[in-house]
Amino acid sequence: MNKDKTRAVRRKLRVRKKLNNIKKHKLLVFRSSKHIYASVLSESNDKTLCSFSSVKLEKAEGQKKVDVAKIVGSKIAELAIEKGIKEVKFDKGSYKYHGRLKVLADAAREKGLSF
Repeated sequence: MNKDKTRAVRRKLRVRKKLNNIKKHKLLVFRSSKHIYASVLSESNDKTLCSFSSVKLEKAEGQKKVDVAKIVGSKIAELAIEKGIKEVKFDKGSYKYHGRLKVLADAAREKGLSF
């Protein structure tokens, strides 16, 4: 396996192992080369409570990916707070806490979500 892929898989397993001990709702983030997706899962990780992605945005065409991630972060926080969820654990998966992921997390924190 490629060295970078191996590193990413190890990072993902390390993050998930740490998060499994905490009994809170999970903010799960996935990013592709074009879009970014965020969803809030239940405490038992079996049900999606709310989700939002850049695919749902109509005005995202001419914007930078970082700006779109900020919008997605604020929208997922608003949706979670509407459902009564104020505390979550942040599951970044195999991604580094950098760039679009960091902007999404900061925007969610600004809107009142804590993790």
